[in-house]
This record gives sequence, C-alpha cells and structure tokens, in this order.
Amino acid sequence: MTAARLRGGLLVTLLIAAAPAAAWAQSPWAVEMRTLHRRYHENPARLDVVRERLEAVAKGTPHIEDLIALAQVSWTWGDIRATTEDQRLEAYARGRVAAQRAIDMDPKNALAHFWHATNTARWGQTKGVLRSLFGLPAVKDQLQTVIDLNPNLTAVYALGGYVYLEVPALLGGDLDTAEEMFRKGLAQDSRFTGMRLGLAKTLVRKGRINEARQELRAVLDEKAPSNPADWTMKDSKEARELLDILKTKSGS
Repeated sequence: MTAARLRGGLLVTLLIAAAPAAAWAQSPWAVEMRTLHRRYHENPARLDVVRERLEAVAKGTPHIEDLIALAQVSWTWGDIRATTEDQRLEAYARGRVAAQRAIDMDPKNALAHFWHATNTARWGQTKGVLRSLFGLPAVKDQLQTVIDLNPNLTAVYALGGYVYLEVPALLGGDLDTAEEMFRKGLAQDSRFTGMRLGLAKTLVRKGRINEARQELRAVLDEKAPSNPADWTMKDSKEARELLDILKTKSGS
C-alpha cells in the first residue's frame, strides 16, 4: 500500500456541514479556511499561508473558531503539503493541541472534539497501527462525544468508519461497525465521496467485491462532490487505483 493511500486511508474527505456561519464571522482566517477546505486543489500552497497566519493568531488571544480552523488546516496541511513523516506528525500534533484549547473554551463544541479526534487518529496512524492503539480509546470516546453533541455532523461517520476499518479486529476494529458508520454518513450526504470510498474498502474487506466496484464507480462518476478538492486530489485517484487492483486480482 502506498504512503498516499495510508494517509488517505483513515480520514478522507471531511466535510464540515454543521458549523453555523455566524460562528466564523470574527475571524478572517477562519472564514478563508472554511472556503479553502473545498477549494485547496486550485492552489494548494495557500494552505501554507493560512496555516502560518492561524498559528500566529493562536499565539495571542484567539477566538474559538480560530483554534478550530487551525486544527482543521493542520490536518489538511499534514495530508496535502507535508513531505516527510516528521512534518506530518508535527502538523497533526499542533492540530490536536489547537483542538484541545478549543475544547477547553467550550466543552460542548462538536467541531472541537471532532478535530481533536481527527488529528489524534491521523497522528497515531502515521506512527503505525500498533502505536495508534494507545490513543484508540480516546478517539472512540471523542467519536461518541461528537455524535452525542451533533449527530448531523456528517464527517464524524467518515472518521468512525475508517477507525473501525483500519484497526485489527482483535484490537477493537469491526467491519460491520465500519459499514454502518459509512452508510449513516452517506444517508446524510450521498455526495460525500470519501465516505463512499471508505464503504467500498470495507466491502472489499468483507469479500463483497461487486458491491465495492459499484461504490468505486460511483465515486468516479460523481459530478458534484461535496468536497471538490478532496475528490480531485484524493478520492477519485484512490478509487481508480483500487478499481485497477480489483481488476488485476479478478483477471477481468
């Protein structure tokens, strides 16, 4: 499995559909990140600028939306712009710290808990599955917290699905739970291509290859993805690669 697929395996396409616009009004960099997360494919280097500015804001007296945006851009930057493992780990660690500061400001903020879990999970995945298990209970707790606070935050089902898909069964993974998570997310947003990609991977692992192919083709055929940036730079590429692998294995 390629490094790109590992980075994309746990957490592809995280659409933030639940954040009210008013909550971002006081922070221009948070406002830009809200737009950039769907358009970073047009100018990936802009992530460098937004990340740098939000880091500067966080050193002062940031609003909670600045910290949430910093946690989000840290994760995105780690996936898209980092070129070494150390850079990725540092980015995810900074994102986790920013999210924790947001949680301290508002313990009932679903997005703060979501980005804490997201960065924690990615940090653990980058370190390796066995090391990530040390943080697995905390990630699962955060997942449930997010669902309890805002069950309509669609991205949490992508995160949960990939967590249960990636972790070995003996250590807490569960393909049935992964499938359930992905299907719940797709019921809320059928154009969430990262969610559909996760469902396809789960179906492959469960031996339901024909169903997996249908989901992968649906990813490639999607004309209006919820997140065009993730579809362009991650989801469509990975779906095509996985379809090619399945074709090679089946010989058809």
